[in-house]
Amino acid sequence: MTTLSCDCGFKVEEENRYEVEAKMWHHAIHDHADMLKSMTVEQLTQWLMGKDKQIGDSSAIHQEVVFAASPNRIYEALTDAAQFSKVSGGAPTEITPDAGGSFSCFGGMIVGKNIELEPNKRIVQAWRVANWEEGVYSLVKFELGGQGAETRLIFSHTGFPEGQEAHLAPGWHTNYWEPLKKYLA
Repeated sequence: MTTLSCDCGFKVEEENRYEVEAKMWHHAIHDHADMLKSMTVEQLTQWLMGKDKQIGDSSAIHQEVVFAASPNRIYEALTDAAQFSKVSGGAPTEITPDAGGSFSCFGGMIVGKNIELEPNKRIVQAWRVANWEEGVYSLVKFELGGQGAETRLIFSHTGFPEGQEAHLAPGWHTNYWEPLKKYLA
């Protein structure tokens, strides 16, 4: 059985995956045409990836964001405690910027360990929300690639507790990408 749902409450549940997708597209085109027309390609890409996650692997978040800054500036903003505290609006932040080092941000709401740090290229972390069951960690990976004066950040988040994606996926935009863009401006 395949199920897809729309934020507006529309839901499709069928045995045939393609029939479910066709009904969802029909709904989107007929009931949300203006919204679809107003979306950028990046926003539409994120929406489609979310749809695919509903159908398939619901334990993964994949996001790509372009920043008007160098990979070095983004890397440092994510691995330097003073800078990340500014990104997060002044929330208490502790980051040991070494592989194996721990971090705590948003006043201790997010904690974990840096697994791999490749300056200006990659950050891999064992990451958890403080109220998750003790010992439960997920894996986050930030890949940084320069594109002239910009940087494409390719982000993946896997291994989080079931049912958390609906909260976590938009949280990355609200708590990381949007504030980071403002900080780097």
